[in-house]
Amino acid sequence: MLAPTPASPESVGMSKAALDRVDAHLKNRYIDAGRFPGTQLLVYRRGKIAHSSVQGLADVARKVPVKDDTIYRIYSMTKPLTSVAFMMLVEEGLVAIDEPVAKYIPEWKDLGVFVAGTAPAFLTRPPSRPMLIVDLLRHTSGLTYGFQQRSNVDAAYRAEKIGEVEKSGTLQTMIEALAKIPLEFSPGEAWNYSVATDVLGYLVGKISGMPFEQFLKARILDPLGMTDTDFHVPASKAHRFAACYSADPGGGMTFHAGQRREGLTLQDDPATSSFLSPPSFISGGGGLCSTAADYLTFCRALLNGGELGGVRLIGPKTLALMTTNHIPGGRFLPEVSRSLFSEATYNGIGFGLGFAVTMRPAETLIAGSPGEYNWGGAATTSFWIDPAEELITIFMTQVLPSSAYPLRRELRSMVYAAITESNL
Repeated sequence: MLAPTPASPESVGMSKAALDRVDAHLKNRYIDAGRFPGTQLLVYRRGKIAHSSVQGLADVARKVPVKDDTIYRIYSMTKPLTSVAFMMLVEEGLVAIDEPVAKYIPEWKDLGVFVAGTAPAFLTRPPSRPMLIVDLLRHTSGLTYGFQQRSNVDAAYRAEKIGEVEKSGTLQTMIEALAKIPLEFSPGEAWNYSVATDVLGYLVGKISGMPFEQFLKARILDPLGMTDTDFHVPASKAHRFAACYSADPGGGMTFHAGQRREGLTLQDDPATSSFLSPPSFISGGGGLCSTAADYLTFCRALLNGGELGGVRLIGPKTLALMTTNHIPGGRFLPEVSRSLFSEATYNGIGFGLGFAVTMRPAETLIAGSPGEYNWGGAATTSFWIDPAEELITIFMTQVLPSSAYPLRRELRSMVYAAITESNL
């Protein structure tokens, strides 16, 4: 796929001084302060790269700098790719999003809703309606994540190691384990960040007749030339793989050779990471590693209505459906969320089929546009696509959890402040 052309910010209606200010902010507040090891920022507007910067280190202990081709764990930024893959099957008439999930996973036909108790002695009630595929796409399924640590159902997920990217098991064993655990709530009654997108990956494999990872490679990654995106990092690229850290605001911990870095604790060493070998559990919810350049390619296809360089993933009407608020009643995430963890926490934000969607920018209290859609990953990676402003922003670092610092709010404010010629 032909790489986008760099251009001066001013030529695409942006301010170089304002974009340079974003880099200075990242360096002063996060890198020099020891909160982030390093950062990468891409800003794309009106068909050109308006800003591209790398700062700091990809691996602190080994003093490896962040480079343009650094490979990151993108965790939940996997979800939009999985959602697009599923909607490709919808476009082919192989499945519909209003079908019951139990049509494809009969083991789930009698799933109940949690009332009381602990595993395995749960007290349940029947759901008010069956779980539909649309519930998986918009996180209203009643499924959860074990790391929410909010309920007895979450605890059962942790006990079964359900949806944990770096653990053993397969998509099939996840489906079988979920058949024994009740739902958090009746489908459609609330929004809860969950393993639902992992289930979508399972369904892609089952409906297409091709293992999910093969489908993703054959239908999205290879056609778009996303050669650095995969569920593991091969040995030939291991030197480009960033270390992952945990935020430690109270102080640092000792790294290799007695080195310390204030505010960071090594969480996953790129030399010994489980991501260096193909996983048994192929996580459509959080398993991919990628580069900023590869993810920009995917985002460019979406900004272009589902097509890039002659490769069409989905049609523009399907994409429009995906980027509309699908929360029942047209409500916003804070109104309906049961989740203690998600990548969007603001009023004015709805959820579509795989993305959070800005509906009313004024209620977010952050600059933006109606119809902008986005998501992020657990290690503080994030992206957003603003069709109205012909804008894509991609940010990469490797610090868990994404909620440690208000970086995403700051990035939005500062990048939108750099726009000098608005399309609106």
